[in-house]
Amino acid sequence: MSTGVHEWVCCVKVATVWTEPASARELDVPGISNPVLLAEWLEALTYKERLALCDENRVQTQLLYGEPVLVEKIEGDWAKIIAVWQPSKKDSRGYPGWVPVKQLKKSKCLNPIGIVRVSAVKAQLWDKKEKPLLIVPFNTTLPVISEDASYFYVQTPHGEALLQKKYADVAMSMEQFAKRSAEEVIVLGERYLDLPYLWGGMSPYGYDCSGFSYNMLKACGYLIPRDASDQAISGEEISIHDMASWKKGDLLFFANDEGTGRVRHVGFYYGNGQLLHSPSTGKTIEIMELDGSKLEKEICAVRRYAV
Repeated sequence: MSTGVHEWVCCVKVATVWTEPASARELDVPGISNPVLLAEWLEALTYKERLALCDENRVQTQLLYGEPVLVEKIEGDWAKIIAVWQPSKKDSRGYPGWVPVKQLKKSKCLNPIGIVRVSAVKAQLWDKKEKPLLIVPFNTTLPVISEDASYFYVQTPHGEALLQKKYADVAMSMEQFAKRSAEEVIVLGERYLDLPYLWGGMSPYGYDCSGFSYNMLKACGYLIPRDASDQAISGEEISIHDMASWKKGDLLFFANDEGTGRVRHVGFYYGNGQLLHSPSTGKTIEIMELDGSKLEKEICAVRRYAV
């Protein structure tokens, strides 16, 4: 069934965007349900099953609660979508893929007074009676209807909800969030040390390498491309041959064939010859020494987004 092009929003705390409907396996059912059982799904996956998300090209990216998408068509229980907040060379409108229809809702027309973005690792949303509604992850962004001394009143896929002000940043639009320093980007990234890598991951339940760089910079006011290969050709170019010119918070990119092939990885320069990154399946976010590592020989680009 074709639906034309509509704007919908993600209605679970994190929705995985799949390459095609057949990409989701029986063991992935908790991750494609509503409510999504994200922690349970990820905890049950073996290393081999996690690795297959990448090696078998099953997963593309993820959506956060309330994130808008364009729905191009619906086939059975699945919707072909474009994630419009995730710039990509795959589609000029945003990142494409497939999401279960049950994890989406049509967005409502309203006149918000601004938008809020969750600044905590995770935050509790409350219903209007101040009863727990949903736990939402870092960088969840929602329209603001009103506010009082303690809460932002936000429009969500579940209706009006309350978010404590101490857990959120507010702006008039996505483009108007305050731009923070590169040092603050790194401080945010350090929150997630030891978090397991997740291919396609875009939340505190697991980031992939470019999901990590995308989200830390997004939280500091910089909307950058979703994938490492796109990130590597945006921003301010910095010489790869002059390490003295690299600053803490710059993005370092790595490519196959000792830096001459396809871009395959990205991380934040941590200063002192070190890298803050989300490495690969089976590993966790870490700070590592570049000197003497395989990555040292694979550096292919350095880009600056935050100063």
